[in-house]
Amino acid sequence: MTTNPPKHPNTGPSEARLRIGHGYDLHRLDELAPNGQGRPFMLGGIQIPASRGPVGHSDADALLHAVTDALLGAIGEPDIGQLFPDSDPRHESQDSSVFVKEALRRVMSRGFGIVNLDATVVCEHPKIGPHREAIIAKIAGLLGVDTGVVNVKAKTHEGVDAVGEGRAIEVHCVVLLAAEG
Repeated sequence: MTTNPPKHPNTGPSEARLRIGHGYDLHRLDELAPNGQGRPFMLGGIQIPASRGPVGHSDADALLHAVTDALLGAIGEPDIGQLFPDSDPRHESQDSSVFVKEALRRVMSRGFGIVNLDATVVCEHPKIGPHREAIIAKIAGLLGVDTGVVNVKAKTHEGVDAVGEGRAIEVHCVVLLAAEG
């Protein structure tokens, strides 16, 4: 005799009261133009002085890209590459806050609000610590939440692999959403 397990109260994505999303991004770092392909070092919407910058089609802000993917993932939407493909010339040098705002619009249209966001930036240089509060304030402003809802941590890769050798930046982001109302 086969028995069916009891039905959980959250039986599908549209009925879930809480949703978790994970975002990840990685960009190669190179010398700034004209000596290399690196763009100015944007992180969390803040330009950070650096001799090397991320390589990418948009402004290559790895933190805002990871935030965008975390938001989209939490509601089961396509990722940033599907919504804003690098093959589309409209996104050349695009300010990544545009991507975050669209992801937030989609989150809100589904009736969700942000409970908290936690991100980890992994790179050797530049040092993120001196810019952390400005980055948190910028992200909180983009999301329309209090700064206490946003956390950004900085880590190194201790000299291991491309990130540890200063040739790449990596970002992980987790967001928790709750149904409003």
